[in-house]
Amino acid sequence: MESFFLKLSVMLVPGMLAIVCHEVSHGYVAWRFGDPTARMMGRLTLNPLKHVDIIGTLMIFFVGIGWAKPVPVVYENLRNPKRDMIWVAAAGPITNIVLATVSAFILRGLVAYGNPAASGSPLAMLVEPVVLMLAFSVYINLLLAIFNMIPVPPLDGGRVLAGLLPYRQAAALSRVEPYGMIIIIVLVFFTNMFSYIVSPVLKIGVQLLAGPQSNLVLGVTRLMMH
Repeated sequence: MESFFLKLSVMLVPGMLAIVCHEVSHGYVAWRFGDPTARMMGRLTLNPLKHVDIIGTLMIFFVGIGWAKPVPVVYENLRNPKRDMIWVAAAGPITNIVLATVSAFILRGLVAYGNPAASGSPLAMLVEPVVLMLAFSVYINLLLAIFNMIPVPPLDGGRVLAGLLPYRQAAALSRVEPYGMIIIIVLVFFTNMFSYIVSPVLKIGVQLLAGPQSNLVLGVTRLMMH
């Protein structure tokens, strides 16, 4: 039980922020391109209660990746639907990469300045969990960005690809969407996609952003996942 609450304290805030910001960015970019649906439904807010999916949140703790309720986007409302949907879809992963980058630089700065947690000072009780949360934030945001860019609709990568393809090929790809989640489940649980594709790309991303703190990021994540 103590282990669960440790995980909860470290993973909940960065995990929820990563997921909520991902969804809000979709709705915000859609609004800027002509679709006010998410705004009218009150989904352009960082209030997690507006976005939370209970199962998706719990999955953060059990498999290290989760989801929120998708922000509604009405394709036909966009001024140039095919082109604009590329930006709407890409906004989520781009937001996660920005959050991972910011978290990594703050983490680097804290450790370079001299982590008070190492000295046993009273500030240790505050700084140590912040360092752990920043490390997990780097990981979870990169993972969400990479996973969502898998080119299978309804994932963001599938929608970006549909926007880039000629109309005929885009229409063919879009017809895959009703079966997309089944395909994704098969890829995740019945193939070595994570081991051979997602994990290596994720490790490179962590090394690029966290630099000398890469081992800290990966170590914290392994601790949280067990």
